[in-house]
Amino acid sequence: MPRPRATSIEGATPGALRPLVAVIGRGGTISSVGRHSLDFVEYADHGRILEADELVTAVPEIAREVEVLPVRFRTLPSTAITPVDWLQLGALIHRLCAENPRLAGIVVTHGTATLEETAFFLHLTLKVRQPVVLVGAQRPMNALSTDASLNLLNAIRTSCSSAAAGLGVLVLLNDEIQSAREVTKSSNYRLEAFRTPDLGMLGYADGDGEIVVYRRPTRRHTTETEFDTSGLEELPRVDIAYSYAGSDGTAIDAFVAAGARAVVIASLPPGRPTAGEARAAAAALEQGVLMILSSRAGSGRVLPRGLLGEQGFVVADNLSPQKARILTMVALTRTSDRAEVERIFREY
Repeated sequence: MPRPRATSIEGATPGALRPLVAVIGRGGTISSVGRHSLDFVEYADHGRILEADELVTAVPEIAREVEVLPVRFRTLPSTAITPVDWLQLGALIHRLCAENPRLAGIVVTHGTATLEETAFFLHLTLKVRQPVVLVGAQRPMNALSTDASLNLLNAIRTSCSSAAAGLGVLVLLNDEIQSAREVTKSSNYRLEAFRTPDLGMLGYADGDGEIVVYRRPTRRHTTETEFDTSGLEELPRVDIAYSYAGSDGTAIDAFVAAGARAVVIASLPPGRPTAGEARAAAAALEQGVLMILSSRAGSGRVLPRGLLGEQGFVVADNLSPQKARILTMVALTRTSDRAEVERIFREY
């Protein structure tokens, strides 16, 4: 991949040195151009994707505030992103920060389907001081009343704001700043799709250009974590088994047979596997596979009841099943000891 260079965008304000922000293009709706202005649905199948430099050029207001380092990376739909892509994106961010000491912030454009997962992986593993903001959109760039342009501008503003320092990896859509650990996509098409169910957003990117933060994450992240994924080419396999009435544990058995190092159960609220899942989990534990118990409810902690401990489960606190999977994958790069994994879930 050619070395990215800062771009001079037509309309840029001369004179005062503007903050330098890297914009890494990962595709998604925010980078999409539909067939026409009312193509809100079929654009993903028939439209085209703008690269990072094309996307930034399409929003000329950006050049009035910052200097942009556009980075063409890999414009994939978010349904195609894998843990290998997370590792490669993390390595790219580390390299960009090392090679560009002027960088004030990093923005990653991303499809919304797996945006929260990429964000949480980076939240756990990045070792950079610059704020990193993932941004997506619910409507393509050329759609009537698109949210793509303003989301991108607000993400860039957030990434170079002193208010974002020390918050870890952030997610920005619909003027709302959310923590990567807590945010989840909660609607297929509405603009207010991203929510933090238990605790709410961190702050706003307001219409006057101000970045306003009202609370700060307390769990360990970025430079404060014990995780180092540099040099890794893959992550340990961890799968998710979804609970439902009558689940007999077949999914757990299949994941173990496929080589899973751990299985996350998206259990029945408030944190109860079915009898069939408990049987399959016991068999998996006998084979040295970790069993992580989360909830499909979408809000609230799974409490560490005594029986769960006796059965060998690690509880996932208030992490969603998909976030619990990521923390387990990263934890397994350091340890497979159950007590240590329990500590990691308490601290992260």
